[in-house]
Amino acid sequence: MRPEPKQMIDRKALSVWRISAALNSIFYVLLIVGFWFIQRSFEFPWWTLLIAGVLFVLIFLLTVVIFPSMQWKRWRFEVHEHEIDLQHGIFIKKRTLVPMVRVQHVDTRQGPILKKFHLSTVLISTAATIHEIPALDEEQADQVRDYISRLARVTEDDV
Repeated sequence: MRPEPKQMIDRKALSVWRISAALNSIFYVLLIVGFWFIQRSFEFPWWTLLIAGVLFVLIFLLTVVIFPSMQWKRWRFEVHEHEIDLQHGIFIKKRTLVPMVRVQHVDTRQGPILKKFHLSTVLISTAATIHEIPALDEEQADQVRDYISRLARVTEDDV
């Protein structure tokens, strides 16, 4: 059996994922506010609003506190001469091998939150889909992108 990939993504990914999840939770706050208006208009029992509030707190704790830590511990990658090995997933561990022969191009992407933490995401495009290595240090992301590009070019020349 093949050993797990060794390289982990940057620890600052935790902060990025937590901020993103907190921003997404604004949607749930708006749902609760909307439910509060409906509850008052139709005189639903007060405990329905309590249940909605408890669900919000539960979802907030899971998505902002617990899941990012679990996700960070699982995310690993390794670039080999002939393939890229990716492993991620919170409850279901997903392992992907991307053959260098299939790599069409490699990009780096950086949104505003990643930029604040000096992180970038490496995007690996194949004919079928796009794979990503999230939240690498900017310099490391550039090195990984260039390395994969170089290996993919060499592999293409061999074919």
